[in-house]
Amino acid sequence: MSWFILLFVLLVASIKNRGSETKMTVSVVIPAYNESKTIEKVINVINTLDCVNEIIVVDDGSSDETANVAQSAGATVILHSRNKGKGAAIKTGFENSNGDIVAFIDADLKNLTSRQVEKIIRPILDGKADITKTKFKRKAGRVTELTAKPLLNFFFPELKYDQPLSGQFAAKKSFLSKIKFEEDYGVDIGIVLDADVRGMRIKEVDIGQIEHVHSSIEGLNKMANEVVRTIVDRAMEYGRFSMMDDLGKNIRMSILGLSLITLGLFSIFFVNKIPMDIGLIILVAGLIIAIYYVILLIKRTANILSKSSGRLPTLKSLFYMHFPIIVSGLILLTMISTFVGYITIDDGTISIQPASGNLVLIGPNGLQLESRGPYTVDSALENEYTIFRVPYSAMKTLGLNYGDSIYIFDKKYTARPTIQGEDNILRMPKDARTYLGVDTRTVILDSNLRNIFNNIYIEKALQIQGNISNLSINEGAIIKSAYQSGRIVNIYVDNQKVAATSGVFKNGTYSIYINNMKDRTIYVNNNDAKDGTYIYWGNHTIKIEIGGQTNSDFEFATSDRGKFLNIYLSK
Repeated sequence: MSWFILLFVLLVASIKNRGSETKMTVSVVIPAYNESKTIEKVINVINTLDCVNEIIVVDDGSSDETANVAQSAGATVILHSRNKGKGAAIKTGFENSNGDIVAFIDADLKNLTSRQVEKIIRPILDGKADITKTKFKRKAGRVTELTAKPLLNFFFPELKYDQPLSGQFAAKKSFLSKIKFEEDYGVDIGIVLDADVRGMRIKEVDIGQIEHVHSSIEGLNKMANEVVRTIVDRAMEYGRFSMMDDLGKNIRMSILGLSLITLGLFSIFFVNKIPMDIGLIILVAGLIIAIYYVILLIKRTANILSKSSGRLPTLKSLFYMHFPIIVSGLILLTMISTFVGYITIDDGTISIQPASGNLVLIGPNGLQLESRGPYTVDSALENEYTIFRVPYSAMKTLGLNYGDSIYIFDKKYTARPTIQGEDNILRMPKDARTYLGVDTRTVILDSNLRNIFNNIYIEKALQIQGNISNLSINEGAIIKSAYQSGRIVNIYVDNQKVAATSGVFKNGTYSIYINNMKDRTIYVNNNDAKDGTYIYWGNHTIKIEIGGQTNSDFEFATSDRGKFLNIYLSK
């Protein structure tokens, strides 16, 4: 029992200590220069917050009643004998503050609310940030857009803030005591850059709408000069100039080398007009340049990291700078892995025959965006002597559906889906491979697939429309490698259109079957439309109508090649 009581006491003490540790005091510093019209309201708003322990106004050599108004409003006032600048005023206020957290608020805010000040301080009180900066709803400042953001994007690309020059911010005093305060308008951005390099947790908080007193053109010019100087000074101090100079050159030359390697590979494998020797020279030159400058790049990057005081922010900047070379390297690796996948070794001879997929943008059925092929031929699965395992994209290119029949040497093969993990493997029995002139490991481009199956007789099921029960229709056709001028065929049962297809007619005879039994043979003249052939089957009336012209890559099977139509229908 005594042990239990001791543990309980220790637990309570731990909770109390934790609570006392998280209770932090807050000081608010207000730098002011001739702000007697607005400073009282700013102080009154801040005074309503229970979390604020002291308010310090630093009068930076004002010539109006700023100091007296601030003192009357209840703030502690510190006077500068002359105007030293916003940064100097902030530094003076910080040095005389007692809080664990110091917030800095401008004195010229016309519509400041306690809720806005609370948003600035609260993330640090809650342990979610070490420093907060603000963004607010107003048109972006000219100094921010024309000077700060371009320079930050160049020297500190890891920083992504909507308003880097916010004016209102807060930070832990333990952090502020370790950095350099600029004495002018560069103070805000200087603190943010120092915090980023030191790996502090920076949070940009949205405080909504605020209204400043607008600065004159002369004031904006002065502010821009001071902001530019601060960013450039920090860039020099943290080695960003070196990163952009030596490191940038190494990155550019490494990308050049990788690009030459890629160009050389393309020249060798895909561009017949460039001699093989030229392609090899380009490839070797790219290898030499890439290897040399990648080694220099690695050494320079390691040197920068070893000298950096803030590893994480520097790593972020290095990532942004190295991203183009990373992408170039990934492109090259993808190409090489593709080539390796098409290496074949036969009797000691190594050959590489890379094949590319077919990107289909527009198809006969409207807009499409898909990649088809290439397809690698392989032997049929065990005991599948009459089955083709065909990738789905290959079926679309051939214009077939699973379950359709393919006839080779009058032998019927059925098209079935590929097995899992073989999305681009085309499996077929040996006799079929021999007839089609392909062997295992043969790679067929999607654009060449119909050439391989050119003039092969197939029987495919037509899509049935309407509500006629127990009805199915198969069409016999010849696969053609290119589109030709053909005709539309409409099929009606009991005056209801049930199917439509298209194909090329030759002048000749075509057989129509009912339930796999020949019913009749019709003669078709491709130059004339046919009003309709009527077939009467039990209680049903079947009409075959040859309509208008269209383009098709199928040729309807004549009587000597197969069954033009095979209609399955109960009486």
